[in-house]
Amino acid sequence: MSSPDAITIANVEHRYSAVTAVGPIDLHVPTGAFLVLVGASGCGKSTLLRLIAGFEQPTAGTVRADGEVPEPGRGAGLVFQQPRLLPWKTVGGNVELALRYAGVPQKHRQQRVLELLERVGLHDVAGRRVWQISGGQQQRVAIARALAVPNPLLLLDEPFAALDALTRERLQEDLRRVTAETGRTCVFVTHSVDEAVFLGSRVVVLTSRPGRVALDLDIDLPRTGVEPDELRGLPEYAALRTTIGHAVREAAHERETAHEREAAQGKAIERSTL
Repeated sequence: MSSPDAITIANVEHRYSAVTAVGPIDLHVPTGAFLVLVGASGCGKSTLLRLIAGFEQPTAGTVRADGEVPEPGRGAGLVFQQPRLLPWKTVGGNVELALRYAGVPQKHRQQRVLELLERVGLHDVAGRRVWQISGGQQQRVAIARALAVPNPLLLLDEPFAALDALTRERLQEDLRRVTAETGRTCVFVTHSVDEAVFLGSRVVVLTSRPGRVALDLDIDLPRTGVEPDELRGLPEYAALRTTIGHAVREAAHERETAHEREAAQGKAIERSTL
């Protein structure tokens, strides 16, 4: 009997009052995939991520992670746009806290902290306070903390959006390497087409609200053994960027057209009441 998909989203819709934010959507994400959700602001990317994390429940349809209904704080590591570290703890202390909540015995935590920080290139800052390291380093700590708990699922909501271009590229490379090594299933939200192609083994472009699947594309690029600059220089990489970029622009254009229709309808109703 084959194992269930890491994530199953079946005929899901989600509404806030009278506004439908997402759906209907059907997605099946196999174990070990790196799924990137991309689209314009307000298309429902973060809403879909919160549904997968269990922070919200769908208005209709079902969401399953490893065959179970997702519960907040369980089953998934989370990385947000802001690192959300505890400023009164050291870098190592932030990671150690995650290990303690995961039930790792105290005698094993220190070695595990050093291993996790080594994995994200921060082995030499374990004793520093959070405010003593850069924003990019803080986001690496957040990734190490998410990896500290042995959850099979890693959810990332625009974690590099606030960083400068060079730091962002470095962290993209780090994340690509770490997730390839660990084999975790990842869902990553971004506005960046280049980031989507570089990181993803699969990219889903969402339409304007309500977010639906406009494009679902497998990224057939090597995930190991290729230098980042070499990867970005491949003709296939450029072709994928073009395809996904076109889909994102089309989705954004649809949104602008929908807003124009709504405005025209509003004016027509207003004139009819005069």
